[in-house]
Amino acid sequence: MARANDEIEALLQEYADLIAITGGDAFRARSYEKAARAIGGHPTDVSTLDAKGLREIPNVGKSIADKITEYLTSGQISVVEERRQSIPAGVRELMAIPMLGPKKALVLYEELGISSVDQLLDAIHEERLRDLKGFGEKTEENLLHGIALMQKAGSRILLNAAMDSAEQIVAELSRIKGCEGCTYAGSLRRMRETIGDIDILVAADDSAPFMAALEALPYTAEVIAHGRKKTSIRTTKGLQVDLRVLPPDSWGAGLQYFTGSTAHNIRTREIAVRLGLKLSEYGLFDAESGERITSATEEEIYERLGLPWIPPTLREDRGEIAAGLRGELPDLVTEDDIRGDLHTHTDLTDGLAPLEEMIAQAAARGYSYYAVTDHAPDLAMQRMTKEKMLAQRERVRALDRKHRGMRLLHGTELNIGPEGEVDWPGDFLADFDICVASVHSHFNQSRHALTGRLVRACENPYVSVIGHPTTRKIGKRPGIDADFDAVFEACARTGTALEINAHPERLDLGDEDILRAKRHGVKFAVNSDAHSTTHLPYMRYGVATAQRGWLTKDDIINTWTLTKLKRFLRPGN
Repeated sequence: MARANDEIEALLQEYADLIAITGGDAFRARSYEKAARAIGGHPTDVSTLDAKGLREIPNVGKSIADKITEYLTSGQISVVEERRQSIPAGVRELMAIPMLGPKKALVLYEELGISSVDQLLDAIHEERLRDLKGFGEKTEENLLHGIALMQKAGSRILLNAAMDSAEQIVAELSRIKGCEGCTYAGSLRRMRETIGDIDILVAADDSAPFMAALEALPYTAEVIAHGRKKTSIRTTKGLQVDLRVLPPDSWGAGLQYFTGSTAHNIRTREIAVRLGLKLSEYGLFDAESGERITSATEEEIYERLGLPWIPPTLREDRGEIAAGLRGELPDLVTEDDIRGDLHTHTDLTDGLAPLEEMIAQAAARGYSYYAVTDHAPDLAMQRMTKEKMLAQRERVRALDRKHRGMRLLHGTELNIGPEGEVDWPGDFLADFDICVASVHSHFNQSRHALTGRLVRACENPYVSVIGHPTTRKIGKRPGIDADFDAVFEACARTGTALEINAHPERLDLGDEDILRAKRHGVKFAVNSDAHSTTHLPYMRYGVATAQRGWLTKDDIINTWTLTKLKRFLRPGN
């Protein structure tokens, strides 16, 4: 399921937090954070590396390499276990709340005896936090936001984690003799940003081998239910997987039935009833005679209902049925339409891979062009200077066309400051091919201030794209409170694109905001915001989010030719 890299990244990040809680050396905590990020973004599965190979990973020295080896051998890291024991369990529970740091969690425990989310909620409502140093009314509001985020997320997981699990299960079951079809369905096929459980469908005459295989998978922790038509398991990561085996001649009907949202399926069944038909997971039937009319493919099901095939990403009952009946469904953007990635990072700032590796992997994806956009200096931790940026530009220019003819753009990700200012003056920004501008701090400004800040960035003549516009991190941080309709209007007016950030923790803009922005006439850029070569494939999730927002390739600037793109990025040049 998850790569060993992901598990070790989480453990080392937890260890860094535990060091911080217990008043350990800040530099040591930071070194573990850096190692965690490097391992998470490393392209090779660390379980295949020896000690020497582990030490070749950036920020991984002998001590950390030894801890990784210990985990791969025993399934745990002893110093992490020991540090866990030194922290009250209640504090560790509080640490899971977005927007509550480890040190404040410890203060709440030591000063007020708070060791659970319910106790924290009671304390907030009783206004007992306000007497603590570093806490106040705004802190209480932030914590309520964080608790709401955590409770909303519940047992749901990010799209990419669910996809990794589903694709591995599909691959395993597809190898079984008698399999005539196997895929995932449900909210995962609709590419929702978080997934509650995974629906797997198999077309086969005999269900028994598939049910047995699912139960026997090495990552199956519990069999929740076993049956001839459906079996449910819980994985070692706590994810529920529901497997349904359908007769091969019911494949299309089953796929349609188990993919659409409840509301979408109600709409299709209502159409069937009006036509004197009955629709189920086994087919489309004549309501009076019970004769099956069609069931083999989704296309046949929709056609018989008077509809074109509706892409899974649209099946949410947001007007797709009416648009289909009118013949007005959009020709959705696909990943094949993407000509390049316009927001990526290297190890010059907070990326994990050198420039040459990022460019080579981008070229391997078949891109026509590719932008390198490392952070500008206002994010002080990146230690960027004009000299470093100009030196990188020379390297980028030297590598232009060297990888499969791919054209390179030299850009930067600017920080949108509290007043809407950006890092560098116009005379320096004028020489970049592309400037992405993003909010990275001061998230709690007033709605008026945040709106003005973003609008001012849109009005900067050198800013071409607003990066991860709401700043949200799914399940961890809510989006900023700005008047986004005013921001969308400003983008349309100034010719500034809005990013659809493809990182699964962001997917920002989300689909609902995309739909609103499109009505204002905004253009979009789907970018990976890659900080390692393993992040470049996240593009698929950004494209899926764009589809959920009903976007076509004409709406997205990085589906355009380079000539057209350059006119958009630098109008008048």
